[in-house]
Amino acid sequence: MTFNDDNNDDEGGEVVPELKLRVEGDDDVNEKRVSLRQRLLEECEAEENNSLLKEPGFSSQSRRSIWYWIKLGILLTFLGLLVAVFLKWVGPFFMDKELMPLIKWEMATFSTPMLAVLIFASVALFPTIFLPSSPSMWVAGMAFGYGFGFLLIISAAAVGVSLPFFIGSLFLHRIQGWLEKYPKKAAFLRAAGGGNWLHQFKAVALIRLSPFPYILYNYCAVATHVEYGPYILGSLVGMVPEIFISIYT
Repeated sequence: MTFNDDNNDDEGGEVVPELKLRVEGDDDVNEKRVSLRQRLLEECEAEENNSLLKEPGFSSQSRRSIWYWIKLGILLTFLGLLVAVFLKWVGPFFMDKELMPLIKWEMATFSTPMLAVLIFASVALFPTIFLPSSPSMWVAGMAFGYGFGFLLIISAAAVGVSLPFFIGSLFLHRIQGWLEKYPKKAAFLRAAGGGNWLHQFKAVALIRLSPFPYILYNYCAVATHVEYGPYILGSLVGMVPEIFISIYT
C-alpha cells in the first residue's frame, strides 16, 4: 500500500492511500500447473501399464482354456469315430462270430431256471472282480424278454453294487490314499458324499449316468462317506438306461 502525495500542495496536504496489487509468481503458477498435469498423465499411464500387465495373464489363461477345449473336442471327435467304426464293423462281426454262438449255446444247453441262476450270479459277481456283465444282460433280454429280464438284472445289479461297497470298507484307508493322489477325479466322486440324503441320491445317480467306470466307483464310493441307502437307490436308478439298452440289444 502506498500513499499518493503528488497533489499535496494543491489540495492542502491531503494524503490519499492508494492500493496497488502486484501479481507475482505467474511463472511459478504455470510451472505448478504443468507439473500437476504431468503428474496426472503419469498416473494415468501407470494405471494403463498396470492394466496392460494384467491383460497378458488373462489372455494367456484364455488361450490355454481355448486350447483345452480344442484338444478336448478333437479327442471326443476321435473317440466318436472309433465308436462309430466299432459299431459299424467290429461290433457286428464280433457279435456274429463270437458272442451269438456262445449265447445260443448257453440257451440250448441250460434249462430256463439254471440259465436264470447263471445270469443272476454273473451280473451280481462279475463287477466285484472287475469283469463286465453286459453279455449276461444280453442273454437275459434274449431268453426272458423285457419284463422278467429287467427284474432279473436289476435285482442282480443290486447285489453287484452292494458287494464292492462293503468290501471297499475293509480297505477304506488305502482307497482314501488313492483318492488323495488324484484330487481332481476325487473331487468329482466326493461330491456324492456331502449334503443330505436327497443330494447324495441325485449325485450317485448322475455318477452312474456319467462315463466314469461304475465298477471303480463301487469300491470308491465308501471312501466318499456316502450312505448306503442313497448309494444303492441312486445306483439302481442310474443303471436303468444301461439295462434297457442291454436288453434291447
